[in-house]
Amino acid sequence: MSNTGFIADYLAASLRLSVPIAFAALGGLLSERSGVLNIALEGMLLTGAFVGAAATFYSGNGWVGVLAAIAAGGLVGLLHAWLSVSLRVDQLVSGLAINLSAAGLTAFASRLVFTADTTQKLPGLGAIAIPGLSQIPILGTLLFDQDVLVYGLLLLIPLLTYLLFRTSLGLTLRAVGEYPRAADTAGIGVARVRYISVIVSGCLAALGGAYLVLVHVRFFTEGISAGKGFIALAALIFGRWHPVYTALACLLFGATEALQLRVQAFNLNIPYQLLTMLPYLVALLALVGLAGKSTPPAALGIPYVKESTGD
Repeated sequence: MSNTGFIADYLAASLRLSVPIAFAALGGLLSERSGVLNIALEGMLLTGAFVGAAATFYSGNGWVGVLAAIAAGGLVGLLHAWLSVSLRVDQLVSGLAINLSAAGLTAFASRLVFTADTTQKLPGLGAIAIPGLSQIPILGTLLFDQDVLVYGLLLLIPLLTYLLFRTSLGLTLRAVGEYPRAADTAGIGVARVRYISVIVSGCLAALGGAYLVLVHVRFFTEGISAGKGFIALAALIFGRWHPVYTALACLLFGATEALQLRVQAFNLNIPYQLLTMLPYLVALLALVGLAGKSTPPAALGIPYVKESTGD
């Protein structure tokens, strides 16, 4: 393979591997900007992957799978919001419980749906080439010959940036995450904003799972998320809760994973277990390097209790 071909293939793999992480990270960004810690990204991503695969398997239509994944992710987000906002359960405990439940339930259900006799490649989402632009060397294939979910992600990043920092909705969201009592005093429904943010967070994370099973690998297997939800959390912190920086952090982690896969293909005398650790090691080093430098929303993880106005 020529150097140009290798670079193009490596960049394409880096993008593919970063897409599910980016969807989950951007979802987590909305949740945490509203003040709700979302450790449940891994469970939301895994739920979206299974429901998307199962719906596609039974319907034979990838778009049915995408819509089902979004709905399932929204329900998981609703559960996390109910536990964290209404019941004021510790948000870390709520997220971990959802992760463990999702891992167990999807593993059990996948053995019922995808038995040895029915396992097959799913009808996924095909690429849509943009005429003219897709012919550009390297960048054409990378950015303009992709499926709808990738195009949606590329549009979502500037849209979220504009929404958060240039609109009254974004100001409201950030106010709830920073100063919920002041926001409440100004007439903003803190619980309502947090509910909506966490539900949308679940929908976006589930889209990452749908991408995994309908574009990237086109089948479902137990634990297919493989810690991508936790890497998304690391990317979110590394990106300092900003959509653009978070997306770039996701691309870094995707590039690291693509690199370790290619190093394994070179048959170097390196234990594959060490190479598999590489993306997680980079995530850990990134977080250690940002210790004390990345400031989360002030009310992150703190339940809001509305003051009574009794006499």
